[in-house]
Amino acid sequence: MTEKTRFAAIEKTRFAAMMNKSADLKRRIATELADTVVAVVDTCEASLRGGGKMMLCGNGGSAGDAMHLATEMLIRLRGSVERPSYPALALTQDPTMLTGAGNDYGYERVFERPLRGLGRRGDVLFGITTSGRSPNVVLALKAAREMGIATVGLLGGAGLPALEHCDHVLMVPDPETARIQECHIALGHAIMELLEDRLVARPLA
Repeated sequence: MTEKTRFAAIEKTRFAAMMNKSADLKRRIATELADTVVAVVDTCEASLRGGGKMMLCGNGGSAGDAMHLATEMLIRLRGSVERPSYPALALTQDPTMLTGAGNDYGYERVFERPLRGLGRRGDVLFGITTSGRSPNVVLALKAAREMGIATVGLLGGAGLPALEHCDHVLMVPDPETARIQECHIALGHAIMELLEDRLVARPLA
């Protein structure tokens, strides 16, 4: 066996382990988080029917997930489903806002500051943090609760301290960032698809 062949065999084994771990985690959360997912869908539906909106925030890859999920509600989730645009906003998408808040108030307040201007009682905030420790996400979740905004945590690791400020906790029980992120986007897609099904079956007034 050549050196290249040996390394290829090792990489194939590692790849299979990654995929199997991701699949095992998804099977686990499919059982453990089902009730919470339905409760989150209930909360989002009630918010939208009451004239509210969904907001999302996170850092790095979680910022990408926030924008991804907001866009799927605002624009389109499934090509086979034609429906109105639903109000969803990622607090990560405006570099002027982020850099302005970071410069004037500090990075810990880059989500909390715009949330206080844009958020209203009855809205929903999704805070996405794979460690549960992102200070700016934690501060946004805390502010949301003060404002009467429902809070959903897409979390990982031990989840603390973020979970202390969440009405609904979607915890991926693993410390590995990549596997947590894979489950977060799967959870997000599931929530948005179930929500879309409800709103298509009974459209918003």
